[in-house]
Formats: sequence, structure tokens, C-alpha cells
Amino acid sequence: MTNPITRVAIVLNNASGDGAADAARLAIAPVFEAAGIEAEFLMLAEGNDLAAMLTRILASGVDAIVAGGGDGTVNSVAAAVVGHDVTFGVIPLGTLNHFARDLGIPLDAADAARVIVAGHTMPVDVAEVNGRIFLNNSSVGLYPRIVRLRERYKARGIEKWVVATWATLRVTRRSNPLRVLLHVDGTRVSRTTPLVFIGNNEYRMAGFDAGSRASLTDGRLAIYIVATSGQLGFLKLTWRILTGTAHGSSDLLMLRATEATIDMPHEAAMTQLPVALDGEIASVELPLRYAINPGALRVAVPR
Repeated sequence: MTNPITRVAIVLNNASGDGAADAARLAIAPVFEAAGIEAEFLMLAEGNDLAAMLTRILASGVDAIVAGGGDGTVNSVAAAVVGHDVTFGVIPLGTLNHFARDLGIPLDAADAARVIVAGHTMPVDVAEVNGRIFLNNSSVGLYPRIVRLRERYKARGIEKWVVATWATLRVTRRSNPLRVLLHVDGTRVSRTTPLVFIGNNEYRMAGFDAGSRASLTDGRLAIYIVATSGQLGFLKLTWRILTGTAHGSSDLLMLRATEATIDMPHEAAMTQLPVALDGEIASVELPLRYAINPGALRVAVPR
């Protein structure tokens, strides 16, 4: 599908202060100018009211809104765009850029801008939990704890990976499993697990492509329930994933669904749970109600 663009608003996350947003602006501004597209740049800094900014942008009548940043920034901007008749574009400036990679969007800023200028779009699925949008995945248990520990130490480049590895090893030393009750498309599933991972569409779980998705248009959640615990257990599961033997093993249960609910009835005093949403952590009220919205976001993608 082709959706011509004449006016675009570009939100660049400048909060990290590493200069990536300024460099991206210099790289992509000539691309839009050469195509005759009117581009408004909004540099997002710490303390800015993103919601108010996006409300104003949407009311101004732009054809496309572009998010320049990591998966967290992409998620925040996409959440405002869902439900509006505008194209969503991505300039990947983060560390992992899962959403861009899975859609084949170039990681070079200028090349990503050329994809937006070309105007080729595709409707992709959007997942949610209790009304909060996520484009990649959500999880409860170990991963939110890892992220919170990692965020205590501000690191960039290779140091960021060192901190991430250290945080993972420290948290997995004591798994602290959760007793969860899931209703997955009406089926009741009770488990004790250190981690429940919910994907917006199915993730590959084999080889070095593990952690990527072949499609964002299948219209189903993929729910992964980890049955192992401790550092040795997670190393074993990692090995199974790399060797392509995780599916069907006793270490990992995978379910597909359009709706799922996660509750913790054995923890009557617990009313909220830390939940990871595209790498950002939020406290979400129990029960957690997950759903998928097929084709809810029109994204600029390579032809």
C-alpha cells in the first residue's frame, strides 16, 4: 500500500545526551527536503510532556509521525498514533531496535528516512496489557528486575552490555518464582515460574535468529512460560534456544492466543505487578489483561 506524504512530524529522543539525535537530524533533514516534504522536528528532552506534544501534532493534520530513538521511544510515540489515520515511521537510534529490525527497516538514519519518503506502508499488529500498548514484548518476573537493576548504572556502548550481563547474572542467582494463574483464550493454566514473556506475534526460538520475529501480522500473542530456574537452569535454556531444541522441551511452554489474563490469586495482598513493556518498566494493576489488535498501526516499511 502506498500513502503519499507531504507533511511529517519527527520526534527525536535527545534525552540520552549522546548527540545521536542531533546527528540523525542532520542526516535525515536533506532526505525530506529533497522529496519536497515539509518536516517539523521535535527534540524530546527529559521533562518534556510527550503526550501533549503528540496531541498537538495529531491535531495539526500531518500525514506521518516519525519516532527517532530506541524501542522505548518508538513505543511511546506509536501508542499515540494507534487509532489515527496517519502513517507511523521509525528512525532507529537505539541499541537493539527490535521493531525496526523485524520490519526490515534500515538501521542507517538516512536510509530509514528514504523508506518513509517512499510512502510504502503495511498495517502491523499492536499488543496491549490493561490498555498499555507494546510493539515487541511484555514480561513479568525476572526481566523487570533485571531492567531495574541495570538502570541504576548509566552506561553506554560496550559498558552497557557489561552492565546488562552483570545484572542478568545477579538476578538469575535467585529466581524468586511467581505462582501465576493464566487464562489463555479461555483455557486455565496454573504455573510456578520465574518468567512469563508475552510477544506481539511469535518469536523465533532457535539459533542466532532467536529474539526476532518473522511476522508482525499473524494476529496472535505468543506466550512463553519458563519452567526452569537459577543460573544453571537459564544457561541450559539458552543452550536449548541456540540449538533449536527449546520448543517442546520441559524448560519452556509456548502458547498462542488472541487474549490472555495473568493473575496471582495466591498473593491476595498484591494488587500491582512490575511489568516490562518494550524494555520500559511500569507497575500495572492485577489482573493483567493482554490482547492483540490486528493491523492497528500503519507503518512505513521497505517495499
